[in-house]
Amino acid sequence: MGALAGPDVRRVGESALLVEFADSVQTLQGYRMLRASSGEELARLGVVELVPAARTVLVVIDSRQVGLNATEAWVRSTITAPPSISTATIAADADARRPHDDAVELAVHYDGPDLGAVAELLDVSVDEVIDLHTGGAWTSAFIGFAPGFAYLTASDSRLDVPRRSTPRAAVPAGSVALAAGYCGVYPGRSPGGWQIIGHTDAALWNPDAAQPALLAPGTTVRFFRAE
Repeated sequence: MGALAGPDVRRVGESALLVEFADSVQTLQGYRMLRASSGEELARLGVVELVPAARTVLVVIDSRQVGLNATEAWVRSTITAPPSISTATIAADADARRPHDDAVELAVHYDGPDLGAVAELLDVSVDEVIDLHTGGAWTSAFIGFAPGFAYLTASDSRLDVPRRSTPRAAVPAGSVALAAGYCGVYPGRSPGGWQIIGHTDAALWNPDAAQPALLAPGTTVRFFRAE
């Protein structure tokens, strides 16, 4: 995990910092680097929440405990730290300590109404679309649009397709869809304009759980064909 050069750090009131990155890949890397700090370090800095988005990470602090000067210095030094084995090891260890970062496997029925259209857009067969979707790991970059809706990214960009020209008024819960380089699984019935390639029976959002979102940011996701 290498250093990230010059992210833009801005203050949001007296209790938060907004860290802006060049792209979604650097954002996820920066989020992981910040999250890799020990619990003691985060407590000392008064950090109560790290919220990743497409190109930003919001760092929320308890301003009654500490001011933003110390937190901003920590953010800048952590993100721009030189590449080192220890940094990567610490981040990996931090991931290992978090139960929600264990790989989540989702069984998918590849019966989506847009599966054929996606194959045509990519100029491949339906089976090849499924093979691409199940062939590698996806990573939850951030939550958006609806509670529990994770924007999943993959190193293989071959499944990058546009949104539908006409959104649907209602997309069923569990729908697995693609759009703009992301994969998403709808946690509940809602409007949506993504290309639906299948559905899963997994529960994506449980507000009563200790970790409500099944696919919390940083989670590794693997899809496989449902039998």
